Amino acid sequence: MLDFPAVALILLLTLCLCHSTKESSTLNLIMTVFHVMFFGFIIIAGFCIGSTNNLVKPKGLAPFGVRGVLDGAAIVYFSYIGYDSASTMAEEIQNPSQSLPIGIIGSVVITSTLYCLMSLSLCLMVPYNKISEKVSFSGAFKHIGWNWASNVVGAGASLGIVASLLVAMLGQARYLCVIGRARLVPSWLAKVHPSTGTPLNATLFLGLCTASIALFTDLEIVIEMISIGTLLVFYLVANALIYRRYVIITNNPPFQTLLFLFLLTSSAIGFSMSWKFNQQRWGLPLFGMSTVTTIAFFNYTVPCLSHPTGWSMPFMPWPAALSIFLNVFLMTTLKRFSFERFAIWSCFITMFYLLYGVHSTYKAEERESAGDDEVNPSSAVQQTKLDIQVL
Repeated sequence: MLDFPAVALILLLTLCLCHSTKESSTLNLIMTVFHVMFFGFIIIAGFCIGSTNNLVKPKGLAPFGVRGVLDGAAIVYFSYIGYDSASTMAEEIQNPSQSLPIGIIGSVVITSTLYCLMSLSLCLMVPYNKISEKVSFSGAFKHIGWNWASNVVGAGASLGIVASLLVAMLGQARYLCVIGRARLVPSWLAKVHPSTGTPLNATLFLGLCTASIALFTDLEIVIEMISIGTLLVFYLVANALIYRRYVIITNNPPFQTLLFLFLLTSSAIGFSMSWKFNQQRWGLPLFGMSTVTTIAFFNYTVPCLSHPTGWSMPFMPWPAALSIFLNVFLMTTLKRFSFERFAIWSCFITMFYLLYGVHSTYKAEERESAGDDEVNPSSAVQQTKLDIQVL
Protein backbone atom coordinates (compact mmCIF):
# COMPACT_ATOMS: atom_id res chain seq x y z
CA MET A 1 0.00 0.00 0.00
CA LEU A 2 1.42 3.35 -1.06
CA ASP A 3 1.60 5.74 1.89
CA PHE A 4 2.08 9.20 0.40
CA PRO A 5 1.33 11.16 3.63
CA ALA A 6 4.17 9.30 5.36
CA VAL A 7 6.51 10.16 2.50
CA ALA A 8 5.54 13.83 2.69
CA LEU A 9 6.15 13.89 6.45
CA ILE A 10 9.56 12.24 6.10
CA LEU A 11 10.67 14.65 3.39
CA LEU A 12 9.50 17.61 5.49
CA LEU A 13 11.46 16.40 8.51
CA THR A 14 14.48 15.78 6.29
CA LEU A 15 14.46 19.40 5.15
CA CYS A 16 14.08 20.51 8.77
CA LEU A 17 17.10 18.45 9.82
CA CYS A 18 19.13 19.78 6.91
CA HIS A 19 18.39 23.35 7.89
CA SER A 20 19.63 23.32 11.47
CA THR A 21 20.22 20.92 14.33
CA LYS A 22 19.38 23.49 16.99
CA GLU A 23 15.94 24.31 15.58
CA SER A 24 15.22 20.60 15.09
CA SER A 25 16.11 19.87 18.71
CA THR A 26 13.91 22.73 19.92
CA LEU A 27 11.01 21.43 17.85
CA ASN A 28 11.55 17.94 19.23
CA LEU A 29 11.61 19.26 22.81
CA ILE A 30 8.29 21.05 22.33
CA MET A 31 6.66 17.97 20.81
CA THR A 32 8.02 15.75 23.57
CA VAL A 33 6.55 17.99 26.28
CA PHE A 34 3.13 17.84 24.66
CA HIS A 35 3.52 14.10 24.15
CA VAL A 36 4.17 13.52 27.85
CA MET A 37 1.10 15.62 28.66
CA PHE A 38 -0.99 13.34 26.45
CA PHE A 39 0.47 10.35 28.29
CA GLY A 40 -0.60 11.80 31.59
CA PHE A 41 -4.10 12.53 30.32
CA ILE A 42 -4.57 8.97 29.04
CA ILE A 43 -3.29 7.39 32.25
CA ILE A 44 -5.39 9.56 34.56
CA ALA A 45 -8.52 9.17 32.43
CA GLY A 46 -8.11 5.41 32.19
CA PHE A 47 -7.68 4.94 35.93
CA CYS A 48 -10.57 7.28 36.75
CA ILE A 49 -13.24 6.01 34.38
CA GLY A 50 -12.03 2.46 33.73
CA SER A 51 -13.30 -0.71 35.35
CA THR A 52 -11.30 -3.59 36.75
CA ASN A 53 -13.90 -5.96 35.31
CA ASN A 54 -12.43 -5.29 31.87
CA LEU A 55 -9.16 -6.86 33.01
CA VAL A 56 -10.70 -10.29 33.58
CA LYS A 57 -13.49 -10.33 31.01
CA PRO A 58 -14.31 -12.07 28.77
CA LYS A 59 -11.65 -14.82 29.14
CA GLY A 60 -9.56 -14.01 32.19
CA LEU A 61 -6.49 -11.94 32.90
CA ALA A 62 -4.28 -13.59 30.26
CA PRO A 63 -6.63 -14.98 27.59
CA PHE A 64 -3.81 -16.20 25.35
CA GLY A 65 -1.63 -17.51 28.17
CA VAL A 66 2.08 -17.09 28.66
CA ARG A 67 2.71 -17.87 24.99
CA GLY A 68 0.60 -14.91 23.91
CA VAL A 69 2.41 -12.58 26.29
CA LEU A 70 5.84 -13.65 25.02
CA ASP A 71 4.79 -13.48 21.37
CA GLY A 72 3.62 -9.93 21.93
CA ALA A 73 6.82 -9.04 23.78
CA ALA A 74 8.93 -10.14 20.82
CA ILE A 75 6.97 -7.90 18.45
CA VAL A 76 7.09 -4.73 20.57
CA TYR A 77 10.74 -5.19 21.49
CA PHE A 78 11.65 -2.47 19.00
CA SER A 79 10.15 0.05 21.45
CA TYR A 80 13.35 -0.27 23.48
CA ILE A 81 15.79 0.76 20.79
CA GLY A 82 17.39 4.17 20.77
CA TYR A 83 18.42 4.44 24.41
CA ASP A 84 21.94 3.41 23.51
CA SER A 85 22.24 6.53 21.35
CA ALA A 86 23.02 8.42 24.55
CA SER A 87 26.38 6.65 24.56
CA THR A 88 27.42 8.73 21.55
CA MET A 89 27.55 11.73 23.91
CA ALA A 90 30.36 10.20 25.98
CA GLU A 91 32.94 12.74 24.78
CA GLU A 92 30.68 15.70 25.50
CA ILE A 93 29.73 15.09 29.15
CA GLN A 94 31.59 15.06 32.43
CA ASN A 95 32.21 11.73 34.14
CA PRO A 96 30.55 9.60 31.42
CA SER A 97 31.20 6.34 33.27
CA GLN A 98 28.71 7.49 35.90
CA SER A 99 26.41 9.84 33.99
CA LEU A 100 25.68 7.55 31.04
CA PRO A 101 24.46 4.54 33.06
CA ILE A 102 22.22 6.81 35.11
CA GLY A 103 20.80 8.44 31.99
CA ILE A 104 20.25 5.22 30.06
CA ILE A 105 18.84 3.21 32.96
CA GLY A 106 16.71 6.12 34.13
CA SER A 107 15.20 6.69 30.69
CA VAL A 108 14.43 2.98 30.28
CA VAL A 109 12.76 2.81 33.71
CA ILE A 110 10.67 5.94 33.13
CA THR A 111 9.59 4.89 29.66
CA SER A 112 8.79 1.33 30.76
CA THR A 113 6.66 2.70 33.58
CA LEU A 114 4.74 4.91 31.17
CA TYR A 115 4.26 1.98 28.77
CA CYS A 116 2.85 -0.21 31.54
CA LEU A 117 0.56 2.49 32.93
CA MET A 118 -0.81 3.33 29.49
CA SER A 119 -1.42 -0.34 28.67
CA LEU A 120 -3.16 -0.83 31.99
CA SER A 121 -5.34 2.25 31.49
CA LEU A 122 -6.32 1.00 28.03
CA CYS A 123 -7.34 -2.40 29.38
CA LEU A 124 -9.30 -0.73 32.17
CA MET A 125 -11.33 1.27 29.65
CA VAL A 126 -11.97 -1.45 27.06
CA PRO A 127 -11.97 -5.29 27.14
CA TYR A 128 -9.13 -6.77 25.13
CA ASN A 129 -11.42 -8.16 22.41
CA LYS A 130 -12.79 -4.67 21.68
CA ILE A 131 -9.44 -2.87 21.42
CA SER A 132 -8.89 -1.45 17.94
CA GLU A 133 -5.72 -2.72 16.26
CA LYS A 134 -5.05 0.56 14.45
CA VAL A 135 -6.38 3.30 16.77
CA SER A 136 -6.43 1.63 20.15
CA PHE A 137 -6.52 4.64 22.47
CA SER A 138 -8.72 6.80 20.26
CA GLY A 139 -11.10 3.87 19.85
CA ALA A 140 -11.12 3.32 23.61
CA PHE A 141 -12.28 6.87 24.28
CA LYS A 142 -14.93 6.53 21.59
CA HIS A 143 -16.08 3.33 23.26
CA ILE A 144 -16.74 5.17 26.52
CA GLY A 145 -18.41 8.10 24.75
CA TRP A 146 -15.59 10.66 24.98
CA ASN A 147 -15.47 11.64 21.31
CA TRP A 148 -13.63 14.89 22.02
CA ALA A 149 -10.94 13.00 23.91
CA SER A 150 -10.64 10.58 21.01
CA ASN A 151 -9.70 13.44 18.70
CA VAL A 152 -7.24 14.89 21.22
CA VAL A 153 -5.55 11.53 21.76
CA GLY A 154 -5.35 10.97 18.01
CA ALA A 155 -3.57 14.29 17.61
CA GLY A 156 -1.22 13.41 20.46
CA ALA A 157 -0.37 10.06 18.91
CA SER A 158 0.41 11.74 15.61
CA LEU A 159 2.63 14.22 17.43
CA GLY A 160 4.47 11.37 19.12
CA ILE A 161 5.13 9.69 15.79
CA VAL A 162 6.59 12.91 14.41
CA ALA A 163 8.81 13.39 17.47
CA SER A 164 10.09 9.81 17.39
CA LEU A 165 10.79 9.99 13.67
CA LEU A 166 12.63 13.29 14.06
CA VAL A 167 14.93 11.93 16.78
CA ALA A 168 15.56 8.68 14.91
CA MET A 169 16.48 10.45 11.67
CA LEU A 170 18.69 12.94 13.49
CA GLY A 171 20.70 10.21 15.19
CA GLN A 172 20.90 7.87 12.21
CA ALA A 173 22.21 10.62 9.95
CA ARG A 174 25.10 11.19 12.33
CA TYR A 175 25.82 7.47 12.55
CA LEU A 176 25.95 7.40 8.76
CA CYS A 177 28.25 10.41 8.77
CA VAL A 178 30.71 8.68 11.11
CA ILE A 179 30.61 5.50 9.02
CA GLY A 180 31.32 7.59 5.94
CA ARG A 181 34.30 9.17 7.69
CA ALA A 182 35.62 5.64 8.27
CA ARG A 183 35.16 5.05 4.50
CA LEU A 184 32.93 2.02 5.05
CA VAL A 185 30.42 3.86 2.85
CA PRO A 186 31.15 6.57 0.26
CA SER A 187 33.02 9.44 1.89
CA TRP A 188 30.65 12.09 0.51
CA LEU A 189 28.19 10.99 3.20
CA ALA A 190 30.64 12.34 5.80
CA LYS A 191 30.64 15.88 4.46
CA VAL A 192 29.28 18.52 6.84
CA HIS A 193 27.65 21.67 5.51
CA PRO A 194 29.88 24.66 6.38
CA SER A 195 27.05 27.05 7.32
CA THR A 196 24.46 24.82 9.00
CA GLY A 197 26.93 22.39 10.62
CA THR A 198 24.74 19.42 9.70
CA PRO A 199 25.68 16.24 7.79
CA LEU A 200 23.71 17.35 4.74
CA ASN A 201 24.47 14.47 2.39
CA ALA A 202 23.85 11.80 5.01
CA THR A 203 20.58 13.42 6.06
CA LEU A 204 19.29 13.68 2.48
CA PHE A 205 20.33 10.11 1.66
CA LEU A 206 18.71 8.77 4.82
CA GLY A 207 15.54 10.75 4.17
CA LEU A 208 15.18 9.35 0.66
CA CYS A 209 15.77 5.79 1.86
CA THR A 210 13.28 6.18 4.71
CA ALA A 211 10.68 7.66 2.37
CA SER A 212 11.12 4.74 -0.03
CA ILE A 213 10.61 2.23 2.77
CA ALA A 214 7.51 4.07 3.99
CA LEU A 215 6.08 4.16 0.48
CA PHE A 216 6.54 0.55 -0.57
CA THR A 217 6.91 -1.55 2.61
CA ASP A 218 4.17 -2.89 4.85
CA LEU A 219 4.39 -1.72 8.46
CA GLU A 220 4.26 -5.25 9.88
CA ILE A 221 7.32 -6.25 7.86
CA VAL A 222 9.24 -3.20 9.08
CA ILE A 223 8.33 -3.92 12.71
CA GLU A 224 9.45 -7.55 12.47
CA MET A 225 12.73 -6.57 10.81
CA ILE A 226 13.42 -4.00 13.51
CA SER A 227 12.54 -6.51 16.23
CA ILE A 228 14.85 -9.26 15.00
CA GLY A 229 17.64 -6.76 14.42
CA THR A 230 17.26 -5.32 17.92
CA LEU A 231 17.19 -8.75 19.53
CA LEU A 232 20.32 -9.80 17.66
CA VAL A 233 22.17 -6.63 18.67
CA PHE A 234 21.25 -7.08 22.34
CA TYR A 235 22.33 -10.73 22.12
CA LEU A 236 25.73 -9.75 20.71
CA VAL A 237 26.22 -7.02 23.30
CA ALA A 238 25.52 -9.47 26.14
CA ASN A 239 28.07 -11.90 24.68
CA ALA A 240 30.61 -9.10 24.32
CA LEU A 241 30.03 -8.00 27.93
CA ILE A 242 30.85 -11.47 29.26
CA TYR A 243 33.89 -11.81 27.01
CA ARG A 244 35.21 -8.40 27.98
CA ARG A 245 34.73 -8.97 31.71
CA TYR A 246 36.21 -12.47 31.84
CA VAL A 247 38.86 -12.35 29.10
CA ILE A 248 39.98 -8.81 28.31
CA ILE A 249 39.79 -7.33 31.82
CA THR A 250 40.53 -10.45 33.86
CA ASN A 251 43.07 -11.91 31.38
CA ASN A 252 41.59 -15.41 31.58
CA PRO A 253 42.18 -17.83 28.69
CA PRO A 254 39.46 -17.21 26.07
CA PHE A 255 38.63 -20.87 25.44
CA GLN A 256 36.54 -21.36 28.58
CA THR A 257 34.53 -18.20 27.99
CA LEU A 258 33.90 -18.97 24.32
CA LEU A 259 32.85 -22.52 25.20
CA PHE A 260 30.49 -21.17 27.85
CA LEU A 261 28.89 -18.74 25.39
CA PHE A 262 28.45 -21.54 22.85
CA LEU A 263 26.87 -23.92 25.39
CA LEU A 264 24.64 -21.17 26.77
CA THR A 265 23.37 -20.24 23.32
CA SER A 266 22.82 -23.91 22.45
CA SER A 267 20.83 -24.48 25.64
CA ALA A 268 18.76 -21.36 24.99
CA ILE A 269 18.00 -22.53 21.44
CA GLY A 270 17.03 -25.98 22.73
CA PHE A 271 14.73 -24.50 25.36
CA SER A 272 13.16 -22.13 22.82
CA MET A 273 12.57 -24.89 20.27
CA SER A 274 11.01 -27.08 22.95
CA TRP A 275 8.66 -24.24 23.83
CA LYS A 276 7.87 -23.50 20.20
CA PHE A 277 7.03 -27.11 19.32
CA ASN A 278 5.28 -27.88 22.64
CA GLN A 279 7.89 -30.36 23.88
CA GLN A 280 7.22 -29.27 27.45
CA ARG A 281 7.43 -32.65 29.16
CA TRP A 282 11.12 -33.28 28.62
CA GLY A 283 12.51 -30.39 26.55
CA LEU A 284 11.85 -27.50 28.91
CA PRO A 285 13.18 -29.17 32.10
CA LEU A 286 16.20 -30.60 30.27
CA PHE A 287 17.36 -27.42 28.57
CA GLY A 288 16.27 -25.22 31.48
CA MET A 289 18.42 -27.16 33.93
CA SER A 290 21.21 -27.27 31.37
CA THR A 291 21.16 -23.48 31.11
CA VAL A 292 21.25 -22.91 34.87
CA THR A 293 23.95 -25.56 35.36
CA THR A 294 26.11 -24.08 32.61
CA ILE A 295 25.95 -20.59 34.10
CA ALA A 296 26.60 -21.81 37.65
CA PHE A 297 29.53 -23.99 36.57
CA PHE A 298 31.11 -21.13 34.63
CA ASN A 299 30.62 -18.75 37.54
CA TYR A 300 32.30 -21.23 39.89
CA THR A 301 35.21 -22.32 37.69
CA VAL A 302 36.03 -19.01 35.97
CA PRO A 303 35.76 -16.32 38.64
CA CYS A 304 35.92 -12.68 37.74
CA LEU A 305 39.32 -11.78 39.16
CA SER A 306 39.16 -8.10 38.33
CA HIS A 307 36.24 -5.76 38.91
CA PRO A 308 36.07 -2.59 36.81
CA THR A 309 36.23 0.73 38.59
CA GLY A 310 33.15 2.92 38.62
CA TRP A 311 29.85 1.66 37.28
CA SER A 312 29.76 -1.97 36.22
CA MET A 313 27.23 -4.76 35.86
CA PRO A 314 26.86 -6.56 39.22
CA PHE A 315 26.36 -10.30 39.79
CA MET A 316 28.13 -11.27 36.59
CA PRO A 317 27.70 -13.45 34.57
CA TRP A 318 24.04 -13.96 35.56
CA PRO A 319 22.50 -10.73 34.15
CA ALA A 320 24.30 -10.99 30.81
CA ALA A 321 23.58 -14.73 30.57
CA LEU A 322 19.90 -14.08 31.26
CA SER A 323 19.92 -11.45 28.51
CA ILE A 324 21.40 -13.97 26.07
CA PHE A 325 18.78 -16.53 27.01
CA LEU A 326 15.84 -14.12 26.71
CA ASN A 327 16.99 -12.64 23.41
CA VAL A 328 17.37 -16.10 21.86
CA PHE A 329 13.98 -17.10 23.24
CA LEU A 330 12.21 -14.02 21.89
CA MET A 331 13.87 -14.38 18.48
CA THR A 332 12.41 -17.87 18.09
CA THR A 333 8.89 -16.48 18.59
CA LEU A 334 9.17 -14.40 15.42
CA LYS A 335 7.86 -15.63 12.09
CA ARG A 336 9.97 -17.61 9.65
CA PHE A 337 9.72 -14.88 7.02
CA SER A 338 11.38 -12.46 9.43
CA PHE A 339 14.50 -14.64 9.53
CA GLU A 340 14.47 -15.06 5.76
CA ARG A 341 14.25 -11.32 5.13
CA PHE A 342 16.89 -10.62 7.76
CA ALA A 343 19.20 -13.23 6.23
CA ILE A 344 18.84 -11.66 2.79
CA TRP A 345 19.55 -8.20 4.18
CA SER A 346 22.54 -9.47 6.17
CA CYS A 347 23.99 -11.13 3.07
CA PHE A 348 23.59 -7.89 1.12
CA ILE A 349 25.32 -5.82 3.81
CA THR A 350 28.11 -8.39 4.16
CA MET A 351 28.73 -8.41 0.41
CA PHE A 352 28.78 -4.61 0.35
CA TYR A 353 31.31 -4.58 3.18
CA LEU A 354 33.55 -7.16 1.53
CA LEU A 355 33.38 -5.67 -1.95
CA TYR A 356 33.50 -1.99 -1.02
CA GLY A 357 34.06 -1.25 2.66
CA VAL A 358 37.23 -3.29 3.15
CA HIS A 359 38.96 -1.94 0.04
CA SER A 360 37.81 1.64 0.62
CA THR A 361 39.07 1.64 4.20
CA TYR A 362 42.39 0.11 3.18
CA LYS A 363 42.91 2.68 0.42
CA ALA A 364 41.99 5.52 2.78
CA GLU A 365 44.60 4.33 5.27
CA GLU A 366 47.20 4.23 2.53
CA ARG A 367 46.39 7.77 1.42
CA GLU A 368 46.39 9.01 4.99
CA SER A 369 49.77 7.47 5.67
CA ALA A 370 51.08 9.11 2.50
CA GLY A 371 49.65 12.48 3.49
CA ASP A 372 47.25 12.60 0.55
CA ASP A 373 44.00 12.10 2.42
CA GLU A 374 41.46 14.64 1.22
CA VAL A 375 39.47 14.69 4.47
CA ASN A 376 41.14 16.13 7.55
CA PRO A 377 40.14 13.77 10.38
CA SER A 378 40.83 16.27 13.17
CA SER A 379 38.68 18.97 11.62
CA ALA A 380 35.93 16.46 10.94
CA VAL A 381 35.98 15.29 14.55
CA GLN A 382 35.90 18.87 15.79
CA GLN A 383 32.94 19.60 13.53
CA THR A 384 31.12 16.55 14.84
CA LYS A 385 31.77 17.58 18.44
CA LEU A 386 30.50 21.08 17.69
CA ASP A 387 27.40 19.63 16.09
CA ILE A 388 26.74 17.39 19.10
CA GLN A 389 27.24 20.26 21.51
CA VAL A 390 24.53 22.19 19.70
CA LEU A 391 22.16 19.35 20.55
